[in-house]
Amino acid sequence: MPVSDPPNAVIFGCSGLSLTDEEAGFFAAADPYGFILFARNIESPDQVRHLVNQLRDSVGRYAPVLIDQEGGRVQRLKPPHWRDCPPMARFGELARRDLPLARRAAHLNAHLIAEDLAELGIDIDCAPVLDVPAAGADAIIGDRALAFDPMLVADLGRAVMDGLLDGGVMPIVKHIPGHGRAMVDSHKALPRVEADRHSLENSDFVPFRALRDAPWAMTAHVVYTAYDELRPATLSPVVIEQVIRGFIGCDGVLLSDDLSMHALSGDFGERAALSLAAGCDLVLHCNGDLGEMRQVATGVRPLDEAAELRLARADIRKRLLPPPPDGRRILDSWMAETAL
Repeated sequence: MPVSDPPNAVIFGCSGLSLTDEEAGFFAAADPYGFILFARNIESPDQVRHLVNQLRDSVGRYAPVLIDQEGGRVQRLKPPHWRDCPPMARFGELARRDLPLARRAAHLNAHLIAEDLAELGIDIDCAPVLDVPAAGADAIIGDRALAFDPMLVADLGRAVMDGLLDGGVMPIVKHIPGHGRAMVDSHKALPRVEADRHSLENSDFVPFRALRDAPWAMTAHVVYTAYDELRPATLSPVVIEQVIRGFIGCDGVLLSDDLSMHALSGDFGERAALSLAAGCDLVLHCNGDLGEMRQVATGVRPLDEAAELRLARADIRKRLLPPPPDGRRILDSWMAETAL
């Protein structure tokens, strides 16, 4: 049998609750590795399942579908159809009272999230957040972070990662090598972190280094002047080679953060090409703007052998274990501890 060419190293969003004919035609030609869903794409379970099938049909294969289902402010699946998941900071609060219980709660919460995603055909969750928030930093991370202590972030982050994997869903740790010191929201502007290497290596990088075996990681659109005074991590060969692949030791699939964020500038094709040239395995474009996606498509290439190997290694990490049948009741009782 002939071997098919690998898909292109890009993940795209779409504009609405179902695919338009124009989007389907574009995806068929652009052949992205996968897709990502946002709140604008979510109405009901049956509708989401139908959209997921449309996306996969457009490229003629089982393409991965991603979502941001962290909990709290960042959850695309919401009541009444889905559980209202607590923000990650709640598990850090619980850890101050009972660390073993907080680990179990973080794991169970992630396992229940994975169950919800798997029922919809969604197989990758952009979580956990491993950023360590700093005093005075922009609120974009805030209660999305598990804790202020780097080792506690690592501890609970592993519980979240393992809970997703146990539910058959791929986790993506983010935003490597750390967004917690950013003084501006990278959705709106380019953050510059002026901390020295010693400070970064002993705080921001600690959770990522502890979870260097994570199957996937997402980059931060943040400039770390101690390593590269001009380019954010996503576009910096120095940061990717010396920090992410080097000091941290991450050898998982490396996905860019969203190329449409205002931290980046220039043509979208150039953003994509520079991200891949810097060392990202895949690039991400989220907003569903077809014109922007067409530009991104001009800057991507097929997955290379290193990316394919990382993806294959990641896939074998997934497990498929059922959560406890009364898992939601158990989790609610544990989380009530944070209110005491």
